[in-house]
Amino acid sequence: MKNTFRSVTLSVLPAFFLASAAAAPATQAGSSKPIVISPSHHDVSPPLKDMVASAPVEVPTGQHIIPLRPGRPLPGSGAPPGEDSVLQTLTLPLVGTTNLLNFDGVSGDPDAVAPPDTNGSVGATQFVQMTNFHYAVYDKTSGNLLLGPAPANTIWSGFGGDCETSGNGGDPIVVFDKAAQRWVVSQLSGNYNSWCMAVSTSPDATGSYYRYAFSSGGNLDDYPKLGVWPDAYYRSTNTFPGAAANACAFDRANMLTGGAANEICFQQGSNVFSLLPSDLDGSTPPPAGEPNFFIELLSTSSLGLFKFHVDFTTPANSTFTGPTSIAVASYGEACGGGACIPQPPGDGTQLDSLGDRLMFRNAYRNLNGTEYLVVGHSVTAGSSTGARWYQITNPNGTPNVAQQGTFAPDSTYRWMGSIAMDQAGDIALGYSASSSSVHPAVRYTGRVPGDPLGMMESEDSIFEGTGSQTGGLSRWGDYSSMSIDPIDDCTFWYTNEYIPTDGSFNWNTRIGSFKFIGCGSTAPDFFLTGSPGSQSVVAGKTATYSVTVNPVNGYSGTVNLSVSSGCPTGATCSISPSSVGPPYNPSTLTVQTGSSTPRGTYTINIQGTDGTLTHTTSVSLTVLVPDFSISSNPTSVSIARGQSATYKLTLASVDTFSGMVSLGLTGCPPKKSTCSFSTNPVNVPSGGSATSALTVVTKNGLSPGTYTMTIKGTSGSLTHSVQVQLMVTKK
Repeated sequence: MKNTFRSVTLSVLPAFFLASAAAAPATQAGSSKPIVISPSHHDVSPPLKDMVASAPVEVPTGQHIIPLRPGRPLPGSGAPPGEDSVLQTLTLPLVGTTNLLNFDGVSGDPDAVAPPDTNGSVGATQFVQMTNFHYAVYDKTSGNLLLGPAPANTIWSGFGGDCETSGNGGDPIVVFDKAAQRWVVSQLSGNYNSWCMAVSTSPDATGSYYRYAFSSGGNLDDYPKLGVWPDAYYRSTNTFPGAAANACAFDRANMLTGGAANEICFQQGSNVFSLLPSDLDGSTPPPAGEPNFFIELLSTSSLGLFKFHVDFTTPANSTFTGPTSIAVASYGEACGGGACIPQPPGDGTQLDSLGDRLMFRNAYRNLNGTEYLVVGHSVTAGSSTGARWYQITNPNGTPNVAQQGTFAPDSTYRWMGSIAMDQAGDIALGYSASSSSVHPAVRYTGRVPGDPLGMMESEDSIFEGTGSQTGGLSRWGDYSSMSIDPIDDCTFWYTNEYIPTDGSFNWNTRIGSFKFIGCGSTAPDFFLTGSPGSQSVVAGKTATYSVTVNPVNGYSGTVNLSVSSGCPTGATCSISPSSVGPPYNPSTLTVQTGSSTPRGTYTINIQGTDGTLTHTTSVSLTVLVPDFSISSNPTSVSIARGQSATYKLTLASVDTFSGMVSLGLTGCPPKKSTCSFSTNPVNVPSGGSATSALTVVTKNGLSPGTYTMTIKGTSGSLTHSVQVQLMVTKK
């Protein structure tokens, strides 16, 4: 979404920005005819690394909140959400991936804006990340920073016009054109008068760019998304006023050489909102002449698919047709499309879900002659929210939902997802995760073709946040991005945001890469899975897991299994059998905890070795130590002598504790004052709480002063206490 705190008057713009071959329409009525827009200016830049080096020192502009601009109500959204028929109920083993690089990206300090709109893409040797309003380039083999973070409009330094002078308008997108080995970058100008676009002249994102500006015709082109296709770069926006989708195509062939590349658009009516163009993954292109596929949420039980055929030679031959309705399992928009994502207690701020739209990207792949689209969004999942995803086949014929699912394995809220598929048909889905006890985290899940349809494996973590967003700032990203390495076509790269400490505008971003074991390899190999992925056990009890060796590419060796690290303190961990060969029946990991094993969550790492082949997997064990807590509200009361005071006591279960708690008191005021509990002993239920009340009745002879009382609760060997104060004054 866009910020509204920067502006510039047309009088300061160079003349070539004040006229173009055609201006974008200022209407949301919708058009069935193509609208041709010529660039108001284009050129080729010096190397970006030189422009960044010579740029003036960035001056902070203060903190800014970018408003959320909702679209039209989704048909069916007014009805209460029904049961989600594709909600995943089966727990699969930990996602079978190898985690690779994991490092911090751009932080909130240079931007001072919320949300960051985190996105990025991976190229031949680099990973490029963009946020509102910065650009950074990293070495993809090490994660080392090569350039930036620099203001995004540095790319247009010396270009002239509002792409350079009016500041950053936000909503940045970066994608990598895999076939041409070029970077494609776009953002809005700070005054929203121009759409700013740049295509690198080489695979080096720090090098020079062919730069373009296209007039917006006085409209706000909100929430833009890009897709790479053989015949064009396709873009979608929501045009304001009116919240109507606009579908555009840019002349890719001319942009790759720096020529005067036109834009051809089909402005939709207000009944079409937040389209996503298809973005090509893999080395196999779509069939020759195939249109680009735009998708939207058509209703709470269907997707809408549009086909964009562009003809830059004869623009009148261009067509934008649809929608074709694709039936999906009915759902409720996450948070009703608004803000309801909880965080650990801070000041109660809840985060935006953006449940009213599909999430970037609409990833296309031609795999062995079968065409796939994978896309997702956020939905209601019981008492929380989940990541809904779809795999669609035959988009240019009769589209079919090959599989779909809602990933919500527990009460944690999951949203802001991005999905992609590798050359082996493996799917990865990244997202944000948060709850009242989990700070916003960056996580992912995935599946391989052999998994049950509609099912994702147990999630893994890229980064667990350590803070919550506070101050009533609900804006949390507008999108994240999952991209595929163009070199091996197996490695997934995901970027999203997190909060390091409680606060506002202090977001950080994280970049993580991983790949499914076996993708892209023909050598015999194996990978390990552990099931269940996580479980809980009371200290002193035993937990067991199934550990399975999964052969790849005809592997038939013997694997020696061991626990390499993470066995809880005071526990023993053993695997039987510890040596496994064909047919690779599961082994059992037994974790025998001790009565002294500390409370906590442990990651137990399992290693499998066969000669030079070594792989690991992990399972999670939460050790519970049943206990109770005692608290008082209030903890201090002031009364005149002769009056009474009451303290409400709450006794809460910790780690499944249940039982009777006896209450005792020391320090009851003298001079015939009486102290009594309304309930004693107190029956505390497992996972719940119970209350009692301490009433203190004072007498007129009690001396004024402050009296400290200690309330002690005892259950067997467990004892906890809380102190309260009574301040007595004269009448």
